[in-house]
This record gives sequence, structure tokens and C-alpha cells, in this order.
Amino acid sequence: MKTGIHPEYTPTKITCACGRVTETFATVEELHVEICSHCHPFFTGRQKLVDTAGRVERFRRKYSAATAEAEVEESVATEQAEEEAEAASEEETASPE
Repeated sequence: MKTGIHPEYTPTKITCACGRVTETFATVEELHVEICSHCHPFFTGRQKLVDTAGRVERFRRKYSAATAEAEVEESVATEQAEEEAEAASEEETASPE
């Protein structure tokens, strides 16, 4: 290693927003962090589960409107086809040739 180009490695106080102070070594004297391993939900086991069901429901609601419209259009088309078929069968029975 070259001498004189590396920062000095000194004892450091890391202060978390939760109030916990941890001492370690780093190149700065003090660090202030918002979250540490003692208050982070992943490490404490008190994590909130992401509302995946809410995401799925939003997806279904978003696309169910499009699906509902398609079903309505399909049912209208089916009804029209049935009416046309009835009209054609009535014409065949009305005119005996």
C-alpha cells in the first residue's frame, strides 16, 4: 500500500434515529442513520406484510370493468344472433315453397 493516500481509520459512533448508539471503526468520526438493525422491521420480526391481496383486487377491479364490457357486448351479439336465427326460421315456416 502506498503511504499517505488512505484515509485514517478511527473509532466511530453510529447514532440511529431510534436512539441506539453503536461503536465501530470507520473513516469518519460520527454517523447518523435513520434506521438500524435493531429497529428495522426485517430484523425485529415486526414487519408489516405488503398488502398483496389489495394489489390483486385492484388488478381485478381494473380489468373486470373491461371484462364486464366484453361480456355485455358478447351477450348482446349472442342475443342478436338468436333473434336473427328465429326470424330466419319464421320466414322459412311462413313461406312454404
